[in-house]
Amino acid sequence: MPKNRRQPYTAIAKYTCLLSIILTVAGCSRPSTLQEIRSEGVLHIITRNAPSVYFEGRDGPTGYDYELARLFAEDLGVELKVRVAKDNTSVLSILDQDYAHIGLAGLSSRPDFQQRYQKVANGIEAESVVVYNREVDRPDSLEDLEGQTIHLVADSNHEHQLEQFSANNSGLQWTMHAGLDAAGILSRVESGEFPLAIVSSNELELNHVFFPMVKSAFSLGEAEPLLWLFPNEQDQSLANAAEQFIHKLREDGTLAHISERFYGHLDRLDYVGARTFVHHVENRLPKYESLFRDYATTYDLDWRLLAAMGYQESHWRPNAVSPTGVRGLMMLTRNTASHIGINNRLDAEESIQGGAKYFTIVHSRVPDRIPEPDRTWFALASYNVGWGHVEDARRLTEGAGRNPDRWMDVKEFLPLLAQKEWYSKTRFGYARGHEPVIYVQNIRRYYDFLAWLTEPTEVAESEEKPWFKELEGMEKIVGPDNGEGNNSDIRASLPEELGFVPPTL
Repeated sequence: MPKNRRQPYTAIAKYTCLLSIILTVAGCSRPSTLQEIRSEGVLHIITRNAPSVYFEGRDGPTGYDYELARLFAEDLGVELKVRVAKDNTSVLSILDQDYAHIGLAGLSSRPDFQQRYQKVANGIEAESVVVYNREVDRPDSLEDLEGQTIHLVADSNHEHQLEQFSANNSGLQWTMHAGLDAAGILSRVESGEFPLAIVSSNELELNHVFFPMVKSAFSLGEAEPLLWLFPNEQDQSLANAAEQFIHKLREDGTLAHISERFYGHLDRLDYVGARTFVHHVENRLPKYESLFRDYATTYDLDWRLLAAMGYQESHWRPNAVSPTGVRGLMMLTRNTASHIGINNRLDAEESIQGGAKYFTIVHSRVPDRIPEPDRTWFALASYNVGWGHVEDARRLTEGAGRNPDRWMDVKEFLPLLAQKEWYSKTRFGYARGHEPVIYVQNIRRYYDFLAWLTEPTEVAESEEKPWFKELEGMEKIVGPDNGEGNNSDIRASLPEELGFVPPTL
């Protein structure tokens, strides 16, 4: 019986051996990973939700690593297929099983990666940073951390660094949180629930503006490149192609452009940018004011609101373009422009008309029962992040016993969409929920200023002194502008209460 059971295997083995010999003689060999991808026409990516890696933005999928992967797939002439895992552990598990071509997890090299993956640097470097709540004593060294619990995201680089340091610092102790991401960790440091934590410097940079009670103490080591990970089961053809492609992007400036898209807007703003805004009101707005007025009238809008949106989107630059394909004075996506009948997004008139028409459509989706001005604030948030995410936040608001029809309540829940413990319960998933809150806040400030310019007596009678009154008598520090827009003033700072310039610039 045993002999008979082995015969099928023996026959298959002989056939396989014979086929191998025939293929070898014929000069054939197994195609490389890169050849297989081009033959199939699909590049398979596994990733996780994070503002530094991948997320669903207003205009569809985006994120630093995603944008690189999208361009890489285009360069290869194949379709990009993305699967989203719940955390780093899941990303690494899928790679270990060779179920994806590339893993995007925002991780740097670890000792256990050496035998598991091929690695390619993605152009961003990060270090592990100890953070603390500003109401506790600042730790200055590893010795100051002994005896205290340090909180970490699960399967991060930080755990391996702490394990190395623990040989000389036996009092180090830490807890990993499988259900939290970096935003969730920082949120708990902000509230004081976690006095100490460690996060990656790039994720701290992307989130720090939203957590003012969080302070950085010191780094555990030098900054290291963040990586794309490739299963070791593959040959090196795909990894080599990716490395060459990223090198090409670095050489032609595209990599720096994408980096600026996601990391260049994070500086806190001061009155320098406010004076820049005043300068742009004087020198750029007159070129487009009649267009704002005309199309606001056509679509029954306040022209000052439409102008404020245009400034928030592009600083009134008709040739503004983002790496994700959003472009024009009102920063319309290709799909949106096509849907509303706009042919040339870089034409100022078409862009303003398109922005007015699209905002009207978005505004109409907000339930009629929501009164103004809240209905407009919801519409602005939807214009920025999409109505689906706004609805998710409204459901979270209602579930907490708050009013989902009131902006002041919903804006407290929108930021929760950036934390896995919350967005995993929603229909539309992850969103950078802080951005629509700041987007609405900024537009309201710009609108107030434009209203003050056109109706000064009404504002003057207000009990609250507007911030821009403090600018009177200040000298201009911005030189003449030809209206074409240069990068020197785009990142100029604004008053702190104006928040920050969103990444659509």
